[in-house]
Amino acid sequence: MNYNHKDIEAKWQKYWSENQTFKTENHSEKPKFYVLDMFPYPSGAGLHVGHPLGYIASDIFARYKRHKGFNVLHPQGYDSFGLPAEQYAIQTGQHPEKTTRENIARYREQLDKIGFSFDWSREVRTSNADYYKWTQWIFIQLFHSWYNNTTNKAEDIQTLVQHFEKSGTENLNVAQTEELHFTAEQWKNYSEEEKQNILLNYRLAFRAETTVNWCPALGTVLANDEVVNGVSERGGYPVFQKKMTQWSMRITAYSERLLQGLETVDWSESVKESQRNWIGKSKGASIKFKVLSSKSQDVEPETSNVEHITVFTTRPDTIFGVTYLTLAPEHELVLQITTEAQKQAVLDYIEATSKRSERDRMADTKTISGVFTGAYAEHPVTKRPVPIWIGDYVLAGYGTGAVMAVPAGDERDYAFAKHFAGAEGMPEIINIFDKDISQGAYTEKGGFKLQNSDFLNGMDYEEATEKIISELEKLGVGKSKVNYRQRDAIFSRQRYWGEPVPVYYKNGMPYTLPLSALPLELPEVEKYLPTEDGDPPLGNAKEYAWHEAEQKIVSADLIDNQSVFPLELSTMPGWAGSSWYWLRYMDAHNEKEFASQESLNYWQNVDLYIGGSEHATGHLLYSRFWNKFLKDRGFIQAEEPFQKMINQGMILGTSAFVYRLEGTNTFVSKGQIGDKKVQQIHADVSLVNASSELDIEGFKQWRPDFADAEFILENGIPLTPEGGTKGGNATNSSPSTGSKAPSPSERAGGEAYIVGHEVEKMSKSKYNVVNPDDICEQYGADTLRLYEMFLGPLEQAKPWNTAGITGVSGFLKKFYNLYFDGDAVFISDQEPTKEEYKILHTLIKKVEYDIENFSFNTSVSAFMIAVNELQKIKCNKRAILEPMAVLISPYAPHIAEELWEVLGHNESISRVPFPTFEEKYLVESTKEYPVSFNGKVRFKIELPLDMPNEEVEKIILADERTQAQLGGNPPKKIIVVKGKIVNVVV
Repeated sequence: MNYNHKDIEAKWQKYWSENQTFKTENHSEKPKFYVLDMFPYPSGAGLHVGHPLGYIASDIFARYKRHKGFNVLHPQGYDSFGLPAEQYAIQTGQHPEKTTRENIARYREQLDKIGFSFDWSREVRTSNADYYKWTQWIFIQLFHSWYNNTTNKAEDIQTLVQHFEKSGTENLNVAQTEELHFTAEQWKNYSEEEKQNILLNYRLAFRAETTVNWCPALGTVLANDEVVNGVSERGGYPVFQKKMTQWSMRITAYSERLLQGLETVDWSESVKESQRNWIGKSKGASIKFKVLSSKSQDVEPETSNVEHITVFTTRPDTIFGVTYLTLAPEHELVLQITTEAQKQAVLDYIEATSKRSERDRMADTKTISGVFTGAYAEHPVTKRPVPIWIGDYVLAGYGTGAVMAVPAGDERDYAFAKHFAGAEGMPEIINIFDKDISQGAYTEKGGFKLQNSDFLNGMDYEEATEKIISELEKLGVGKSKVNYRQRDAIFSRQRYWGEPVPVYYKNGMPYTLPLSALPLELPEVEKYLPTEDGDPPLGNAKEYAWHEAEQKIVSADLIDNQSVFPLELSTMPGWAGSSWYWLRYMDAHNEKEFASQESLNYWQNVDLYIGGSEHATGHLLYSRFWNKFLKDRGFIQAEEPFQKMINQGMILGTSAFVYRLEGTNTFVSKGQIGDKKVQQIHADVSLVNASSELDIEGFKQWRPDFADAEFILENGIPLTPEGGTKGGNATNSSPSTGSKAPSPSERAGGEAYIVGHEVEKMSKSKYNVVNPDDICEQYGADTLRLYEMFLGPLEQAKPWNTAGITGVSGFLKKFYNLYFDGDAVFISDQEPTKEEYKILHTLIKKVEYDIENFSFNTSVSAFMIAVNELQKIKCNKRAILEPMAVLISPYAPHIAEELWEVLGHNESISRVPFPTFEEKYLVESTKEYPVSFNGKVRFKIELPLDMPNEEVEKIILADERTQAQLGGNPPKKIIVVKGKIVNVVV
């Protein structure tokens, strides 16, 4: 029977859609199972064959769980806000909503062609107002919450206000931006504006000045992962470090819980370790260095207007080795302590540092740069003056943005001190890096010789640390502290295409809109660039102000700061909508709440989450943070959002390269490069055949700058822009006129341009993408699904090779034809043989194990082996072929549905019980014994395994083949090794 994949797949995709086959109810007596793919961003490029890998794996598992009797939630939607759509809108003038809608339609078309069992009735889009209404609602809850370190959870901000009214800041253990102190009486006497400003110090969503990645060309703040080598990932524009007042999320309040929660989830150790490193927990001490006004060590120290600089160190036991302090260039005290003489040098250095991202500064361990501020601090123990420098290896956001430098105990501190040795403000350093830190770091000439560290002698690190912290506490200059590298997450973006922040400003203080005013919808603007005054794009909106009394949005022209107030003009970052989307899927169309308690209690959290490891820190940390917050406030029950997570590997593309001679437009075939200086350029893989030959005419038409290109072919003969060879060819060339370039099929030997190849990330920019639509068209979606799984282990990277897909396509045709004899259905109701049952149950056992362990590639191999064996014995038994159709259904659902119908069933195969493995069919009851005579095997005989040895001997002796070997003589001995061999000694 001809296997027509086009007709079969179109038929069943239509059936699933019309019958809503995969629609899931929130209430079922079946156990629940929630399978989720990481939120896709619908780019204009559409899907390539690398994108569906994780989706296919999650779909196999979702379908399998349905077969196993679970109520499966397997939804899909779109993370549809973001910078790419906005940049496209700026370039083309099209509204981002229009291009986003078109991109989503393209994605949906491609996804449907692959046959995913998504419950599309629950689709969400972060850019739809009915979705971001609840993103705004969560923001408001965060704004009106604080983190109580005593109860270790978020609480309503009113409980904090009550504490202030009763006790001020006394006995307050709270997550905060800076440590404040006031009494209850002072709190009561503060103005409304002062109170609101104080509360911003504690809110989980708050405004504060912070250092950001500012990209002037894009007119917005960028996240760290949007900056690569000091430029924006999108567009390659310069990015600068800049201090701005921004909305932030106090994720640092959850640092310890985020660490501890990793012990409760089933994730890869590499992802867990990435999160641990990002959070960066370290134990040490907070130490205060008093700031002095003197510029010289010989001048009696005097107190300056800045009281002290606080450092965090994991090695307080090295306090006596402190030679200098280094502050981050962005440290808030830098300009306050810098002397007039050093001011210009410091300003120049700050400007230069602003052009380097924090990621670059962290990664650069070789470059040494810094500037002396001219200021000094007092050593908290010895009371000696310590010079204060700034250096870009110190980051403002880590610890306190200041480090105590101990060249005798830290390699980088030593390199810094050695680099600046002899400069003003850098004492002479003794090279004692390999000596005991108690030796000190100053010479007698450069400062002092330490005499006070001997009380630490003989102690190990823990003892010395405990002792020195105790001494620092007695002096009132230090205390033990746990620090986290993680910083609060910046939440403002100076963009248009994002969720509006539901905040208005009254007397300079932020107030949230009432919940009844949600959603605050994204207004129309004439242009998507910042205003002439430098405001974000929302500053161009005409109807964008808040009338407090009338509780509605009004014209911005009416702003009077009396009754009509300005709204926040920044929008939320891309991660806002993706930090809670799995919860909305539980009750996607609820208009009264983000999800009903009933649905939240039923689904709890995601049982299986599949996505890329590139989200190991950002998305996963933000999601866990929001989930824990919502639990704290009593909105949900689960502490962790994703119980088990699998990171699929990347499908790599095989890129094609052409080689252009430097400074020319002449391309050299790979074999002719030699020692020539060439520029390697990506070529579109669609222009290259299976023999690595370039379609030269197609290449010239591909890009205008290649239209006049010349080529040196593999045989060394030049090819002119007109298409002729300059030196003639093997057939009919003419040296004077050249000849028409032969097509690849006409060329012989080296008369072709041969490209180079490299396996690398599949990407549109590398012109090596393979469109899944083309594969589905030529081979079918079931073939694509099976082949992507067949390529290798799910979590490993593997190269795509379209040539290998034909084997999988051929297998499906074989499988299909097991059910037919010619064009007729040929199914027998006879009882299968032992051999047939063995083949089936071997496959059931293997497939079930592989799916449970996400070893999908070996299942595909097992299917192929089983089909070959069944084909050899011409099996057509219903009792074998029915379960075979169910077994392959998760992998190749279209062909499975078709064959289920062929077998006479009317319902979808999708919820038919998974075949049950029975061990008895794999237990051997007989054994084919080799029978040897004096150690030489002469024949074989099949006997029951439970037959006594005496009976085996009788049967062997009675066999005519034995009699022929004995020649009428009795054997000396018969040795029976049960289940293995029979040896006759003659």
